[in-house]
Amino acid sequence: MSEPLSDSALDQLFRTARTYNFYRDEPVSDAQLHAIWDVMKYGPTSANCLPARIVWCTSQEAKEKLAALAMPANGEKIVKAPVTAIIGMDLEFYENLPELFPHTDARSWFKGNDELAKTTAFRNSSLQGAYFILAARALGLDTGPMSGFNNDAVDAAFFADQPTVRSNFISTLGYGDPASIFERSPRPDFVRFNRIA
Repeated sequence: MSEPLSDSALDQLFRTARTYNFYRDEPVSDAQLHAIWDVMKYGPTSANCLPARIVWCTSQEAKEKLAALAMPANGEKIVKAPVTAIIGMDLEFYENLPELFPHTDARSWFKGNDELAKTTAFRNSSLQGAYFILAARALGLDTGPMSGFNNDAVDAAFFADQPTVRSNFISTLGYGDPASIFERSPRPDFVRFNRIA
């Protein structure tokens, strides 16, 4: 049985963790990107489908190409961040299910059912995007997830060699600069948005 995490761990993952706009001038290594994947890949997805496909923009060229496809305010964040990750989703993730979920013929659940495949890819790549955020925080990094970009243009620019992949959202990554964030927005108590049935 797992033991509850310490308060300091919960703070790092949730309570004092923040979404950052800009970052300190400290590099993020390729080894750290691998480490994030090696943690986040263990987060649960439907039938272990793992639909997320990530492009890690680390070069200035890649960041500028992505920034040009985003809202101006987001473009500035992308260019200045050490890394920006494009969290994509493979709409034909099910082709990997014979390997990833060998217990049954899960591929047949999705093959030929485009609507179910799209819904499943979106839901589970969004989950994986959340795991990405938590993995980065657990490893001492900060993130700045965002929408506010042209999905079709990003798909054409970064996933042209993977025609079944579509972008979901993007996130900057680095060591957050506390001067770049506002006071934390409200987080209501349980009774405001919850009920026990």
